[in-house]
Amino acid sequence: MTTYKDIKGTSIEVVSSDPSNPVIGQIWYNTTSQTLKGLEFAAASWASGGNLPVAKDSLAGCGTQTAGLGFGGYGPNVTGKTEEYNGTAWTSGGDLTTARFALAGTGTQTAALAFGGRAPSTSNATEEYDGSSWTNGGNLGTARYDLAGAGTQTAGLAFGGFSPLTAATEEYNGTAWTNGGNLTTAREQLAGCGTQTAGLASGGGTPPPIAATEEYNGTAWTNGGNMGTATKQLAGCGLQTAALVFGGTPEITRTEQYDGSSWTTTATMALGRARLGGAGTQAAGLAFGGDSRTNATEEFTGAGPVTVTLSGS
Repeated sequence: MTTYKDIKGTSIEVVSSDPSNPVIGQIWYNTTSQTLKGLEFAAASWASGGNLPVAKDSLAGCGTQTAGLGFGGYGPNVTGKTEEYNGTAWTSGGDLTTARFALAGTGTQTAALAFGGRAPSTSNATEEYDGSSWTNGGNLGTARYDLAGAGTQTAGLAFGGFSPLTAATEEYNGTAWTNGGNLTTAREQLAGCGTQTAGLASGGGTPPPIAATEEYNGTAWTNGGNMGTATKQLAGCGLQTAALVFGGTPEITRTEQYDGSSWTTTATMALGRARLGGAGTQAAGLAFGGDSRTNATEEFTGAGPVTVTLSGS
């Protein structure tokens, strides 16, 4: 009979805790959990997360998959409600000072930035979140909605949107906004991610959907690789060199990932939707809300090594 040692040239390792740096195909027996485990390569996937307390669309999001933040939106009326995600469920946080929808956001669950939107008139308001309440920050120079954001609370980036249609970019220093370099292509309903000095603008509308991607270096935008599908009203997360975009018009389930030069398709969402919120990273994304007034949340796990239990006691 062929044994594991015959195949791999080594015996199954017996350990009290899982190895810190296993390799694909490695198998070990954990004496603490009394389970046989191994490391395999898993495909990317979306899985259901905890539902938002209230179904809404046109909201903003930021943070991570296990510490996400959703705020503002429309459902069934213009709202300032804020929800915090812990990787399992959403709980209520402090309301925005100005209820609005079609706004943008960036930062973390305990240090977030919300800016622009409609309330229902076009807004230039900026607000800062400390993990429990929002306070007013410096106003945008250009009032707009359906814009995108990137960066942090003290180094934020706002770009694109409708005021009317604009290519304007602004940089936030924690107190005030100043003008940055304009987008090459003016657009609205686009996705944004990255940092103030390494931002990414993806898709959007002019008003027809476009596939154009642009990269920001802290001063100017340059063209990157086009998305596989022209899309607007989508969400995004991650970094300029490791980004993820998902959803969009016409309520598609498509997901694409960017490596700094080109986009490739990956696992599709279970629920196609536009005007949704997004947060997280390329490897651990979060999608929530969206058309048609849904409260559904989905969690993305990128392709890669994963520890699996092969048998137990």
